[in-house]
Amino acid sequence: MLARKIMYTEACYPAGILLLAFGTMMMQKADLGMSMVVAPAYLIFRKISGFLPWYTFGMSEFLFQAVILLLLGILVKRFRLSYLFSFLTAFLYGLTLDLFSLVFSFFEPSSLSFRIVCYSVGILVVALGVSFFFLSYFPPEAYELFVMVLSRRYRWKLSTVKTVYDAVSCLTGVILSFSFFGFGRFEGVKIGTLVSAVVTGPLIGLFGRMLEAGFSFTDLWGGRRFFDNLDGGSDLSP
Repeated sequence: MLARKIMYTEACYPAGILLLAFGTMMMQKADLGMSMVVAPAYLIFRKISGFLPWYTFGMSEFLFQAVILLLLGILVKRFRLSYLFSFLTAFLYGLTLDLFSLVFSFFEPSSLSFRIVCYSVGILVVALGVSFFFLSYFPPEAYELFVMVLSRRYRWKLSTVKTVYDAVSCLTGVILSFSFFGFGRFEGVKIGTLVSAVVTGPLIGLFGRMLEAGFSFTDLWGGRRFFDNLDGGSDLSP
């Protein structure tokens, strides 16, 4: 039996950011619908960029996630340093997303079949990126942190909190789409959004098992102790 190759958990963090940003860009290019959690930020970007050309999708993502983190602090009545690290993750992801959008600005899939291929690639890459995030100990984006902290803080079932969060995000996306582009017009929330909601979770689990089967994950340096308790750590509130 071949020994598993060693992969450092610290390397999983940039890998997750790169893959998540590239996959999101591919889904945007396919124009078949963003994921439920990304849809609100995408729709805000679509609206604001119409009169502020410098406002990018990446900016919309990390600014929207900043609002999510502020809401989290209000709901749990505290603000932790880990929330700032989560915003740093969102900021780096947003910058990387804008970089990919710039590099692939020439890439505009036209035929439906090619768009489906691009969207499928996007879903696969996003799922792989999230799998890498889960194998790292650095704080995830605000979307995941929001669900994890609320679940721990109030002892709610994680899957239930995640389901409610996704449903609220989807509903918010539909409301924004109707408000910005006209009643009955779905922008950002389309058939691909439903497909993504169904397949992304199982794909993340599959990729996670494949990575753990092929690699032995170990820490390169002792930074894990600073991030293990996402709802703990230093408190910025009085």
